[in-house]
Amino acid sequence: MDTTKTTPAFYTVREAATELRVDPATLYRAIREDGFPAVRIRSRYVVPSKALQALIDEATETGRLVDPREMVARRRTERELARRAPEWN
Repeated sequence: MDTTKTTPAFYTVREAATELRVDPATLYRAIREDGFPAVRIRSRYVVPSKALQALIDEATETGRLVDPREMVARRRTERELARRAPEWN
């Protein structure tokens, strides 16, 4: 029997909140305010496991406070710059 535990690609908001040790309402609020990465499928949100791992990795590597809102804004800016790069060449 295989006893290795695999990480899911996505967590429910409740599962992600449990992992982060916050109330699910707090996480829902952050998602709705565009302050936490999530995928919306109709009226349901799911949180990518990579987003949780990125938060853990950044907090561990930098040893400082990590604000998911800043991570979301930074990724959005990087995507926008990459999208506009051909226009500038």
